[in-house]
Amino acid sequence: MHAIAPVPLSDAAAHRVRGACPHDCPDTCALVTTVENGRAVRVQGSADHPQTGGVLCTKVSRYPERVYHPERLLQPMRRVGPKGSGQFEPVGWDEALDAIAHRLSAIADHAPEAILPYSYAGTMGLVQGESMDRRFFHRLGASLLDRTICASAGAEGLTQTLGGKVGMKVEHFAEAQLILIWGSNAIGSNLHFWRHVQEAKRRGARIVCIDPRRTETAEKCHEHIALRPGTDAALAFALMHECIVHDRLDHDYLERHTLGWAALRERALQWPPTRAAEVCGVPEAQIRALAHDYGTIQPAAIRLNYGMQRVKGGGNATRAIACLPALVGAWRHRAGGLLMSSSGYFPVQRAALQRPDLLAGRRPRTLNMSTIGDVLLHPGSDAFGPQVAAVVVYNSNPVAVAPDSAKVVAGFAREDLFTVVIEQFRTDTADYADYLLPATTQLEHWDVHPAYGHTDVLLNRPAIAPVGQARSNTDVFRGLASRMGFDNACFRDDDETLCRQAYGTHVDFDRLLRDGFAPLPVPDAPFAHGGFPSASGRCEFVSERLVAQGLDGLPDHVPNHEVAGPGAPYPLAMISPPARNFLNSTFANVKSLRDIEREPLLEISAADAEARGIASGDVVRVFNGRGEYRCKAEVSHRARPGVVHGLGIWWRKSGIAGTNVNELTSQRLTDLGRAPTFYDCLVEVAPVP
Repeated sequence: MHAIAPVPLSDAAAHRVRGACPHDCPDTCALVTTVENGRAVRVQGSADHPQTGGVLCTKVSRYPERVYHPERLLQPMRRVGPKGSGQFEPVGWDEALDAIAHRLSAIADHAPEAILPYSYAGTMGLVQGESMDRRFFHRLGASLLDRTICASAGAEGLTQTLGGKVGMKVEHFAEAQLILIWGSNAIGSNLHFWRHVQEAKRRGARIVCIDPRRTETAEKCHEHIALRPGTDAALAFALMHECIVHDRLDHDYLERHTLGWAALRERALQWPPTRAAEVCGVPEAQIRALAHDYGTIQPAAIRLNYGMQRVKGGGNATRAIACLPALVGAWRHRAGGLLMSSSGYFPVQRAALQRPDLLAGRRPRTLNMSTIGDVLLHPGSDAFGPQVAAVVVYNSNPVAVAPDSAKVVAGFAREDLFTVVIEQFRTDTADYADYLLPATTQLEHWDVHPAYGHTDVLLNRPAIAPVGQARSNTDVFRGLASRMGFDNACFRDDDETLCRQAYGTHVDFDRLLRDGFAPLPVPDAPFAHGGFPSASGRCEFVSERLVAQGLDGLPDHVPNHEVAGPGAPYPLAMISPPARNFLNSTFANVKSLRDIEREPLLEISAADAEARGIASGDVVRVFNGRGEYRCKAEVSHRARPGVVHGLGIWWRKSGIAGTNVNELTSQRLTDLGRAPTFYDCLVEVAPVP
């Protein structure tokens, strides 16, 4: 390994170590950890990294509280009580790994596909998130996991339109004259983007927020368009309609750099603002005014985020919105266009990291993480394959975060299901483990990171030794591979080697070692002259790939799975955006952050609360045919009539009655991308006597 000199401080007993934030956030901040006598005492944003600018969110600035949390899991544990009881006894690492390897080997001898890995973005790092673990499961022949739970509908919609997860550079939003923040509470979930918005605002830009909820971001914009959940495509088509009928189009750009304009034009003309206003539940005049601004103000930029794609029509909605910049030629400007994800720019060498060649010609089934409840409860069949007999969970907390959680709990409660959980804390999922293995935090291991909100590669160096007996994910899978006789040389790669393999020669690793980050060579206005990464090189309004799958090649408005009609038993639409001080379920046990959030809340409009006899502070039942969730009500101006907000994601064990908001969400999937429909959910709310 290469020795890396830390940045010195004046105190000889202290030093600083460069790193990267591991969490599922577009900002992917560069960190500087101050270490004194082997203990991390402070985590700050790097002032040297332009994207971070020395600023961190409240959550990550308190990272030492997480690392040294009194409830941190510090030694391997073995279950001694019933599944879900959280009763464990300590065991040694050798004993735990021997037992796990023995059990997995016995299952693999008969049906390796009966073993399922379950992981997501508990770390966004390429090494601790998708390297040695993938090699292990490929060599084993385990079922593959379709990792869909967050963003795959939007990713598919973007890819079918632009050709990849690409867009404008985030820093150029500061120069835009019109910014649409669409489906994003940027202040809470994209803080560094918000700095660019503020700069644009100071320069005279108009800022519009499109979101069902009146978020903290919406309050600070010039205008808030509070559309109904799942109606974003209808609004996008109305904007297209107005640009067409008033000839606010860039005809040259459409001719040179798009595919399928005539067909899209015909569909858009079916969506006058009157129709869209009725579907979206917003004033027609508001739609017309937004269309006028979008068609006449340049540069115009759209920051699209993933909240709007968590409904049945999420993929199509993403496609419709992604078409808009090409209509008005916004891509010609470096401060124009759209950004949903920049991750497609990163030249990650996934085959080198994950080694799919270890499958040796086998083609295991793929199981969708968003339907884990049904997956674990399936008895097995010729079509499904063998019943899942073992699940290894890491970088995720499915009992808390997966939809239809009553079924998820029932699946993990199976006594015949062998469950291994690699974790930092005793989460809701950890309570169901047969073996619970202590994982390192970001301050204790190597990693290398892409981003999806900017275009810099970041390196994370360990700042401190692992606390207690914690081991990195890579160490755990190396240990299991050794015990199972996997003698391929790739299982001996150390973590710095994996960091180097992640980008190969495409990124200057010496620069990462020196600076902690390395910008990618992305043009300032990447599609000013077309050159989209699609098969045609154009923005594809019509996707021939979708046509080949028997699907509509054009985007469309696809109504929600669950739409309330007259007399519906569940008349309220519920969305479940994150609480500001949590990130999924990751920070829900950090006391200082939980104290800020206070308790699980349901935001409800004054009109809906009055109709049900509900006042702020009341404990309420939120329920539908899938289950019931109890929380405190907050009568709030943030909720529009007909829509309630179940702020999440709290651990179930931290809730009022042992459930959380995902007791109510469904396992139904999106139109594209096989993703969950968390925000496509009808409920009723009643006070608890």
